[in-house]
Amino acid sequence: MQSFRPDELDDDILNDLLEEINELYEASEQTLMELELQPEDNELQRALFRSIHTIKGDLGLVNFTPMIPLLQHVEDLLDYLRKGQIKYTSTMSDLVLLTMDRVKLFVEACSKSGQASYDAELYKLLAKHISRIKPDNNAEHEKLLTESVLLLDPSLDATPDSKGEQESEHMDGEQALSHIGLTADTEDAEHKDILFFRELMEPVERRSRYWQGRGDRIARLALFLNKMRGSPVDPNQLAVACYVHDFGMAFMPLRVLHKVEPLEQNEFNLMRSHVYKSARLLEHLDQWNEARRIVIQHHERMDGSGYPLGIKGEEICEGAKLLAIVDTFDALTHSRAHEGHHKRPKKRAVMEINKVASSQFCPHWIKVFNKAMANLLLRQGE
Repeated sequence: MQSFRPDELDDDILNDLLEEINELYEASEQTLMELELQPEDNELQRALFRSIHTIKGDLGLVNFTPMIPLLQHVEDLLDYLRKGQIKYTSTMSDLVLLTMDRVKLFVEACSKSGQASYDAELYKLLAKHISRIKPDNNAEHEKLLTESVLLLDPSLDATPDSKGEQESEHMDGEQALSHIGLTADTEDAEHKDILFFRELMEPVERRSRYWQGRGDRIARLALFLNKMRGSPVDPNQLAVACYVHDFGMAFMPLRVLHKVEPLEQNEFNLMRSHVYKSARLLEHLDQWNEARRIVIQHHERMDGSGYPLGIKGEEICEGAKLLAIVDTFDALTHSRAHEGHHKRPKKRAVMEINKVASSQFCPHWIKVFNKAMANLLLRQGE
């Protein structure tokens, strides 16, 4: 890693620079969301090009030189796009977002501490990959874009049974409860039940290579968001629902679970039945009635287009509204069998969720989710 110290700059200049980059960053996010719906819209393509061009120019004015070559190559890519010489793809969006994240973090570091670290070799390699994307080699574009995205965010190529997830299986009860955000009191009867359901799901998660560690991830994020909103959902009920909501998937044929091609209607209906199978696990446990309700409703949508009951709006319980968002986010950011699914960067997943939020998700929980993810992604440099 190299360290960059900018020339002596007035604080007002740095603050103005950071403010403009934040504005352009937000504008570009909106443009990318609209491009997903209208990938051929030339005005949107031009707007994205102008944002990157302006950021590059602003950094040049204050001699923030390490980021300029990378931005130049992204600008060249978007120049091909606006001229109709190459096609827009979702992976291109990932590349633009991840590049802008790096630029934003770089400028923030210079503003806060007077210096910023960067990986010159990584940026050189990245520039080489992007520069190979030309109008005359369309067949190679997606491969080169994917390789570029993985250079910026190697976690997207991580295997699901990573060391951290393997270690989480071997936590004792107190550690496990703390790990997902509950007060560790393993002598409490409800907490003993939570640990039981967590342990019950471990062999279920091992049945598919795409599930490892999923229960802990979903429970941890759901409990965090619930706490941010003042815990309107009972945390223990929510934790149980997070662990068992996909229990019914264990009884699906692996040929269906791991099918790469689109599911046939009978296979799709079979997959949908998992909510009933999962809910039946809690059928005779009256103390977990609310968890059972969350499980049965977590695929319902705010506009009534979900399943299995087709209920909408306030008919859906708060826990199910929350779990629907977290479950979708985890699915987007981790590998799946289907050929049309690729693992998204977290920032990109947040954008995709917001794109369909008005019809699918509760607006109150979306606000909490967006606030939490903005803070988490900034801390992690995602």
